[in-house]
Amino acid sequence: MQSTGVDTKNCDYCSGTGYFQLLLGGSETCTCCEGSGKKQE
Repeated sequence: MQSTGVDTKNCDYCSGTGYFQLLLGGSETCTCCEGSGKKQE
């Protein structure tokens, strides 16, 4: 049985995308969720 709750929330820092869009162009992997886009507990 799968749980749907806090463990599937989007990361607050990257809004669930898994990366940041950089101002100078390109992107960088979100260090908080390690690119998964999910909030780490």
